[in-house]
Amino acid sequence: MSPVLGILNGVQNEMSTAAAGEKDSFAVAATSLAVAEDELARSSTGTESPAEEEWWKAEGMPWNHKPGRSDYWCMGWIGFLGIFSLAMLPLRGWLLGLDPPILMGLTGSRTGAAATGALVSVGQVPYWLWWLLLGSIMSIKLDWVYWWAGKLWGRGMIEVWAGRSERAHRRYDQAEKWARKLGWLGVLVAYVPIPLPIMPVVFVLTGASGMKVRWFIALDFVAATIWNLGYLGLGWGVGDPIVDALKYYAKIANWVAIALIIVILAPIFVKKKQKA
Repeated sequence: MSPVLGILNGVQNEMSTAAAGEKDSFAVAATSLAVAEDELARSSTGTESPAEEEWWKAEGMPWNHKPGRSDYWCMGWIGFLGIFSLAMLPLRGWLLGLDPPILMGLTGSRTGAAATGALVSVGQVPYWLWWLLLGSIMSIKLDWVYWWAGKLWGRGMIEVWAGRSERAHRRYDQAEKWARKLGWLGVLVAYVPIPLPIMPVVFVLTGASGMKVRWFIALDFVAATIWNLGYLGLGWGVGDPIVDALKYYAKIANWVAIALIIVILAPIFVKKKQKA
């Protein structure tokens, strides 16, 4: 079940850094979901061997019980998160040059919010508030998956992300310490751009603590709106320099999108070639 661990780590890396470490999440996601389907098929036909029944007890699994359908569904959504996040990277790069308000509205991008603010300052985006609210909805659209993982597995996800690295354990312990101190306010603070994985930790702990999903989504929406409004205001304050930079970026946006696609897909083909 190492693919399961790989996809959990890959998705967390995207939330904290939009990092290169998840470039092979497409393959990881497909493999882990296939394993999950096999396990469901064996459990329904009663053909599990004693050895197969114990795989879920292996060190590093997020759960402390034999996974059922809810666990597999949650894992499937986590896999989708990894694939979706990767697929959106080239689109984000392209939309920033095409139309920043659309970027903010479709993805909740902070960069898109700042760029939109700059355009607002020169009177180019009359309906910016609607784009902002739409962006908040799109920004939080899949955050409930982390809440669900916390509800199902407690802090098991945090243990998986930390792995066996002492450095990673220290980072996650620190993030968890802050998250527990802040309580529900942690959802509002989770968007602070600091080098700690506080966002996924906070979201998992809200589920583990028993917070209702409706309350979590409401808080998450408010937090996303406040932070994107702040970035929009920052862009508005800077104004013309950002607008000038956007005009230049628009000329190379297509090439940036192509480069991001290559960066994402190249490692996959290289690894397949090495295995062949």
